[in-house]
Amino acid sequence: MKAVTWQGREDIRVTEVADPRLQEPTDAVIRVTSTAVCGSDLHLYSVLGMYLTPGDVLGHEAMGIVTEVGPEVVNLRPGDRVVIPFNISCGHCWMCDRGLMSQCETTQVRDQGTGGALFGYTSLYGAVPGGQAEYLRVPHAGFGPIKIPQEGPDEDYLFLSDVLPTAWQGVRYAGVEPGTNCLVVGLGPVGQMAARIARHLGADPVVAVDSVPERLAMARRHGVDVIDSGEVDDVAAAVRDRTHGRGADAVVEAVGMEAHGAPVQEFAQKAAGILPDRLAKSTMEKMGVDRMAALTLCFDAVRRGGTVSILGVYGGQADPFPMMTLFDKQVTIRMGQANVKRWIDDIMPVLTCPGDPLGVRDLTTHREPLTNAPEAYRMFQRKTDGCVKVVLKPGG
Repeated sequence: MKAVTWQGREDIRVTEVADPRLQEPTDAVIRVTSTAVCGSDLHLYSVLGMYLTPGDVLGHEAMGIVTEVGPEVVNLRPGDRVVIPFNISCGHCWMCDRGLMSQCETTQVRDQGTGGALFGYTSLYGAVPGGQAEYLRVPHAGFGPIKIPQEGPDEDYLFLSDVLPTAWQGVRYAGVEPGTNCLVVGLGPVGQMAARIARHLGADPVVAVDSVPERLAMARRHGVDVIDSGEVDDVAAAVRDRTHGRGADAVVEAVGMEAHGAPVQEFAQKAAGILPDRLAKSTMEKMGVDRMAALTLCFDAVRRGGTVSILGVYGGQADPFPMMTLFDKQVTIRMGQANVKRWIDDIMPVLTCPGDPLGVRDLTTHREPLTNAPEAYRMFQRKTDGCVKVVLKPGG
């Protein structure tokens, strides 16, 4: 089958790989009908190559049609249409029972000291082949796959794989409720949805920060009060101006380790990325730093006693946190991989009610054949051609 494979820093290719097959009685195989490129895939594209091996299949946002099921999978059958959560979880361990599916004790990658396995996301998370492919093997298929109606465009449901539950968790972790205000930093796909979810849950105002015109325009279409960081000298002050002078009650960080505006950390990331893999891993795990500009803005813009919820992926072990500021302001910080299945029952009624209240049909800006994946990655990374979200179509 054809699949998107990592071959080196900023070098991905569509190559022929072996078709997936059932390996455990709890497995299923799906024929992928749509698969998306995530902002966190871009970290693999240019920063985290030391945890990848040439030929690794990428992608963790996928949906499709079940083609095979193992003998212990009783809730699915061939022909079912399903969305696949990006984290692989069993549904019955101590962590899963407590809604922490991203920390599943059955799939934890213990030799790396990390949480539950993820599709298509490095040796740190199990080196499980990802969903940017024509077919996908799904472990623990009795729990993970989300059955959806047979009718309707794929993009009505595809974002249940990651974007929607990640944004929903981030907004909930931030403590959004009617009467609060909310700041979203970063208007990529997750930030777009976080802002819309915050409004849906009653936050007023919802303020969002970015510098890309197409992202700002998209957020405006959904009633978000936007700040163009390229046009404002003091973004945190602009946030305070919109939030009674105090700062934001709830802040959602949706940028991650490659934030703009941090040249020293950017240099350190790039320097680590060109080291031999063994040395690069050691450097990242002991002295690795992230670009902290987005987090610094969050900590500045949150009000005293407020909450910062971190959705962006970070990997540094030596990041300089402003502990005096955080302590003095009495800031609560929550973060972590989304526990996808925990939030599906909350999201599905909103997703399927008339009127598309979360605007899922206004998120995808580019639909490309799977074979165009290298160009799609470049376009998404460079934010050219108005690109906000790319969906790849196997067989297209």
